[in-house]
Amino acid sequence: MSMSWIHPREDLPIGLFDSGLGGLTVLHQLRRLLPGEPLLYLADSARLPYGERSPSEIRAIAEEAAHWLRARRVKAMVMACNTMNALAADVIRAQVKAPVVSLIDALAASLNLNPGDHVVVLATAATVYSGAYGCAIRLYFPTVRVQEIACPGLVPAIEAGERDSARLEQLVTGYLTPVLRNPQPIQALILGCTHYPIIRSLIQRLLPWPAPLLDPALPAVTALQQMVQTTGLAAHQPRGSMQFCCTGQTTHFATVVSNWLRQPVQVEQVSLQSVLLSH
Repeated sequence: MSMSWIHPREDLPIGLFDSGLGGLTVLHQLRRLLPGEPLLYLADSARLPYGERSPSEIRAIAEEAAHWLRARRVKAMVMACNTMNALAADVIRAQVKAPVVSLIDALAASLNLNPGDHVVVLATAATVYSGAYGCAIRLYFPTVRVQEIACPGLVPAIEAGERDSARLEQLVTGYLTPVLRNPQPIQALILGCTHYPIIRSLIQRLLPWPAPLLDPALPAVTALQQMVQTTGLAAHQPRGSMQFCCTGQTTHFATVVSNWLRQPVQVEQVSLQSVLLSH
């Protein structure tokens, strides 16, 4: 291992890893709170969605991504995918050898709840079946009711460009049915997939009463901001660079990212498997 890995430098990038576009919601918070940081965004779009894959598949993908990020020498990392956070955080942390921020842990630590409160988590099937959000929240609030709802179909729809279509509204309404049947309002709804803040307004509109919609990206990036500042790893420049890589088709991804950022971007096509095989 090179010395730069043992002693990270402030000019090295912060890594973000997601299956596709969802991590852009995390990138948004990074650019807002840490505008001077160089960023490296990895989208494993060739294998999305992760949420319908088995735990063993997800952990294998995590190892490949960790080796890739390690080779690119990131100084810190945000796991910009809740499914990876839920099922493979230990794999990422063991391989990357740099500080790794968890969306789930950061969100749980940021909550302000009362005994008996009812919290709903919308997430992928894999995240829900792991029970990761419930476990993390109950560490801080043992008596809070955590209702985790699997939402298969949302990630592919969002990746396809749907934002407020009738089909998407029907999907979301169906997933919210267990919540809508309850006459009592919930205290919070957690957007437990980084894709879901993209359709925040649709979800909010379908709720019959006001409830805070919580995006784990904000507390996660806040935790990262504190880390780089206290460890002396904060970049000293007004605007950091951004590099985008994906394993799938680059043209569509570049178009969506360019529209999101309102500036042209270039996307490098990469292979995660080849990096793992070389180790």
